Amino acid sequence: MPAKKAAKKAAKPKKKTAKKAVKKAAKPKKADPDIAEEEEGERRSKIRTAKVPVKAILGGEQVLTEDSDAARDLYAQSRYGELDKGRVQLSLLEALYLAEKGKLKIMSPAGRTMKSESFIRKAKKLHENFWTKYAVFRDMRDRGYIVKTALKFGADFRVYDRGVKPGEDHAKWVLFPIHESNTLTWHDFAAKNRVAHSTKKRLLVGVVDEESDVTYFEIAWKRP
Repeated sequence: MPAKKAAKKAAKPKKKTAKKAVKKAAKPKKADPDIAEEEEGERRSKIRTAKVPVKAILGGEQVLTEDSDAARDLYAQSRYGELDKGRVQLSLLEALYLAEKGKLKIMSPAGRTMKSESFIRKAKKLHENFWTKYAVFRDMRDRGYIVKTALKFGADFRVYDRGVKPGEDHAKWVLFPIHESNTLTWHDFAAKNRVAHSTKKRLLVGVVDEESDVTYFEIAWKRP
């Protein structure tokens, strides 16, 4: 009899201990508010990045985005366009570049999605040598430079050094895109030098070949 009792006692499960272990494992840990806030910020950033392209409407020689945080990020992060009452006003060059990168969806005034070919045809009618200028604009942006228009300087573009945004410092170069089939006279060449010299910027000439590849020449004004 004692042996049987001992066997039964040994086989009997410890119910209380098992219950306590389950409860202890299921008890949630207190969340760190700082970590939770950081994780929430990362989550929102990922959602914004994964969003559909920003919608924008073509109007004349400008493209105007929708009023959204994603649209304003285009300006805040990389200085695309100019802010206009909560929206971003983009040049045709900027709009095409962003559309090619999948960040922008260009709509016609009637609200229809525009294909790249249709947009380019319209842009070529509005701007002479549009594709030559775009080839240079795209290449500079791909290299990490911020490119803005420089019409008030008498040039096509002003270019900021890497890591510099408009408003933080002055542009480093004035840039003239030229197709390799075009002729540049000495008069034109001297005029471009004078523009760079008068604006205290360096002169860049971007020569575009038939494959839309760009070669850059930095030209300095020298006195004998």
